[in-house]
This record gives sequence, structure tokens and C-alpha cells, in this order.
Amino acid sequence: MKLGLFTQYKGLRKEIWILCVGRIVTSLGSMIWPMLTLIMSQKMNFSATEISVYFVVSSLIMMPANLLGGKLADKVDKRRLIIYCDVVSIICYIICGLIPLSFASLVIMTVASIFQNVEGPAYDSLTADLTTVADREKAYSLGYLCSNLGMILSPTLGGILFNDYLWLMFIICGASIGLSTVLIFSFIKKIEKVEDKSEEAEYQNADEKGGIFTVIKNNKTVFLFLIITSIYYAAYGQWGYLMPLDMGEVHGDEGSVIYGTVASLNCVIVVIFTPIITRVFRRVNETGKLILGEVFLAAGFAVFITMIGHIPVYFAAIFLFTIGEIFDTIAGGPYVSRRIPSSHRGRINGVSAVLGTLISGATDLTIGPLHDNYGSGPSWVFVISLLALATVLTVILGKLDKKKYPKLHNKT
Repeated sequence: MKLGLFTQYKGLRKEIWILCVGRIVTSLGSMIWPMLTLIMSQKMNFSATEISVYFVVSSLIMMPANLLGGKLADKVDKRRLIIYCDVVSIICYIICGLIPLSFASLVIMTVASIFQNVEGPAYDSLTADLTTVADREKAYSLGYLCSNLGMILSPTLGGILFNDYLWLMFIICGASIGLSTVLIFSFIKKIEKVEDKSEEAEYQNADEKGGIFTVIKNNKTVFLFLIITSIYYAAYGQWGYLMPLDMGEVHGDEGSVIYGTVASLNCVIVVIFTPIITRVFRRVNETGKLILGEVFLAAGFAVFITMIGHIPVYFAAIFLFTIGEIFDTIAGGPYVSRRIPSSHRGRINGVSAVLGTLISGATDLTIGPLHDNYGSGPSWVFVISLLALATVLTVILGKLDKKKYPKLHNKT
């Protein structure tokens, strides 16, 4: 049976494809943040608790950036906002590559991350602005696929460069963002929102007065969704914190290469299975996909911790984990944009990032001491319990969502 796995993306606007090519280029150089836990633990001798404190402090610093970025995304030209923020990030990464690794490097990296967070809501809102409700899931799916297409080689290359050429990783990161910025500057000139008059677009076309908190008050179901996704991403984040920490402890100097290889496999699985899942599960509503994502993610983590030390099992664990990641990604972005007035998209993305920061920060502060004092087992039990909580809340969300947004559940 012909599924039309890639032809399903036909018809998306040129700007969406330019953004996706930019994601590929940026992701090719994205090897610093996946390795940050290993950089801090093996290169700078930070403990698990100290690493968690850094993550929490930097996340708290990001909160105003997320809110500012959300506000700006709704008020100013999104294209210019992305370009200006990218320029600052490029400069920061180049500087990090030219100076010796130290605490100053962490500070400069944090500055780069601040500006990436400022532009984040603009990126997310731009995808929604350029698509109809019917095409939105495919657009998010394509963007996610392209990001991971670029990431296939990046973690493995990062693992290879980690021990002797860490400085080069920073230079490559800055250069890749620079190339992506040139693409956006050259080929995206003017942003015009897609006009969608379909029945499903009624909620995004609503003329809602007041600020973002008024909108959230009138859409409590969306607020519950934001809480659920914040819990989910607090657990998901252990892929970049707790998992490499354990690999480094178990496998020593080989931990960075093993983790980089596993991360590359994660990207390969995304590229292969994202179009398949998007097509096959296109009639499953967003909350159904979210539940599947939470269950698969928990299964992946459970396999990892029960068989830690056995390298081949890591690949089975990452397969389950990645399938869960795909389900969540193709459902999460479209969920909010279909239910919130388009005039408030940037700000709702900013609020979502702040909630995620708070819950992820509390999670990391719990897991750091837990890992230092009691080891991996209790830490992973806590993580999997968070996913179980998210799953229960998503079941409740599904029932409330059908009542609040019935026109989004009339798919045939």
C-alpha cells in the first residue's frame, strides 16, 4: 500500500521549507548542548548536584527571556527577531571556541542560550502562521524531521571531538547557526499569515481581548496541557542529563563516544519513523498521541536502567524512547496553536517555556542529590513516576478537550 510518506509534505509554503533547511544546517553543528553534562562532569569535574544547580540557575535566567521572546513574537517582525538573536549566539559560540574552557565559557554559553530562548517563541509561532490548521501537524512533523536529519552526524562527531578538540565543537556550532541565519535572511523576505476559514480554525481565529493570562483563564484545558507537557519535558530532559551521567560513570572515557553514537541513532530513527507515524496515526487526536508518547518514553527509560552497562541494550532503549519523542512532538505544537487565538501564539509559547523551566528545575534539583546519595535506581524511578503522572493527566485532558473544543474532534 502506498502511504505517500513524503508526498504528504507537498503543498507547504516555501517559507516552511526554508525554515526546515535552516534547521538541518543548525542541527549539523548542534553538538555542544547534548554533551554539556559530560563537559561539566569529565572536563570540569562537577558533581551531579553541581550540574543540576547549574541547569536550574541557567533555566531560571531563561524565564524572563522566554516571556520577553513570547511578547516580541506577537508584536514585532519575527524574521528580524530571529536574525538579531542568532547573530549574538554566533558571536558567543565563536568566543567560547577561542578561549580556554572555564567557568567563563559556561557564562558565555548561557548568554547564547538566552538569545536562543528569546527567538524560540518566534520560530514556533512562525510555523503556525504559515500553515492552515489542517496542514499544521505535517509542518511541525517536517521541521522536527529536518532538525534530526541534521543531528544524525552531529552527536557522533561531538563524541569524537570531545576529548581533544572541544574548542572546535564551539566553532562548528557558531558557523552552523551563521549559515542558517544567512538562509533566513536571503530567502524569507516577508511574512504573511495564512488565512484559514475552515471550521477547525474557529478557535485560532477568535478575537480574544486582554493579555495572555486572560486567554489562559478562558482556556483552562490548554493550561492543563501546558502543565502536562512541562512534566513530560522534565522527564524527557534526563536524556541529556541523567543518561549521559550514568554512561560516563559506567563506561569512563568511552562514555562520550557511546552517548554520541546513541544520540545519532536517535536522530536516524526520527528521520525514518516521523513520516511513517505522521501518516499512519494522522486520524488519532493529539491527546491520544501524547499518551502514546509518554508510554513509549517511560518504556525506553525502564529498559535503559534495568540493563545499564550492556551497550547493545542502549539501542533498544533509544528506539522506544525515540518513538515516544516522535508522538509527543507531532502532537504538542499543533495542540496549542489550534486552540489559542493566533494573536497570542508567541506569548503562550513563552508561558509554556516558563512552566517547563520551573518544573524541569525542580526535577533536576531533586534528581541531582538523589543520584549523588542513592545512585541511579531511585533517580530513574522518580523520572518514570513523572511520566506515569503525565499519562494520567493526559487521559483526563482528553475527556475535557472533547467538551471544550468539539470541532477539533469531528475528524472522519
